[in-house]
Amino acid sequence: MHYRIAADGLVLFHLAFIVFVLFGGLLLLKWRRLIWWHLPCVAWGIAVELFHLPCPLTRWENLMRHAAGQSGYGAGFIEHYVWPLIYPSGLTPAIQLGLAGLVLLVNVLVYSQVIKRRFA
Repeated sequence: MHYRIAADGLVLFHLAFIVFVLFGGLLLLKWRRLIWWHLPCVAWGIAVELFHLPCPLTRWENLMRHAAGQSGYGAGFIEHYVWPLIYPSGLTPAIQLGLAGLVLLVNVLVYSQVIKRRFA
C-alpha cells in the first residue's frame, strides 16, 4: 500500500511540475527570486520534449507501481496521464494552435512585466 501511495504522490508531483513549467512565470510577478527555480525547470521541460529524454519521475512511478503489485505503463507520463486531458476527442488543430498561443502570450507578458519591474 505504501508503494501505491508513493506512486500516486509522484503523479501529483509530476503534474505540479508540468503546471509550474507552463505557468510558473506568473509567480515571478510576486516572487522574482523564483526565477532561479522556474528557468531551470523550463529548460528541463523543453529538453525532455525536444530530445525525447526519459523523465526519471515516470520511471520511479512505474517502479513504485510494480512494487505495489500494479502494472506500470509503457508510454511516458505525458502520454499516459496528460494527453487525454490536453487532447480530448474533438480537439481540432485550430484549438490546439490557440491554446499554444495563449501559453506563449501569458509567458511573454509575464516575463516582460518581470523585466520591466526589474529595470524600473
